[in-house]
Amino acid sequence: MIPHFLELMTHPEHAWEEIRQGEDRNSFHYLPHLLLLALIPAISLFIGTTRVGWSLVEDERVMLTTVSAFQLSALLYLTIMLGTLLMGWFIRWMSRTFDSRPTFNQCVGFMAYIATPYFIAGLAALYPSRWLALAVLLLASGYATFLLYVGLPRFMRISNEQAFPYASSIWGVGLLVLVTILVSMILHWQYVLLPDYERPTIQDQAYPTQDERPQ
Repeated sequence: MIPHFLELMTHPEHAWEEIRQGEDRNSFHYLPHLLLLALIPAISLFIGTTRVGWSLVEDERVMLTTVSAFQLSALLYLTIMLGTLLMGWFIRWMSRTFDSRPTFNQCVGFMAYIATPYFIAGLAALYPSRWLALAVLLLASGYATFLLYVGLPRFMRISNEQAFPYASSIWGVGLLVLVTILVSMILHWQYVLLPDYERPTIQDQAYPTQDERPQ
């Protein structure tokens, strides 16, 4: 897993060839990559929302209780799994239009590696900030798009002429799925799980009360 991960960031063309060879030998070759790297955004979100928090007004930080943060992180992890499986199904379904007959596992694996930049971008959740999240998400989307267009003809073993419309279709469906599942996740967490917030003021964090000071 580690060599593929590093090569996707440095030599993606060579990485895709090795990834496809691994998938041919073992149809679940992608599973450790997906299960482990998807933990990065989930764990980062848990730490960021319970230890750092975010600021809504001056001299106030909003945090989540441990239970609510765990629920949100677990929901994010499950959403990543669902989104990857759903995109794998779409990629498999759209392959009928092109001279490619990948298996469902191969399509899920392809999507798992395409999502690698998003997994790494999850580190930004250690410091919750809407602007940081937006900037990192845009960067991750750009590199994931690059991996998609570079990797599709190599992984699916089709011509570049066929790969371009195929990749463009995947990109469009992926954007729709990403927005849909993230919005659904947030609504479910907000209105079904009912998050519990903590609002310690910055002054309280910097200056302990008389009872909290060491004797």
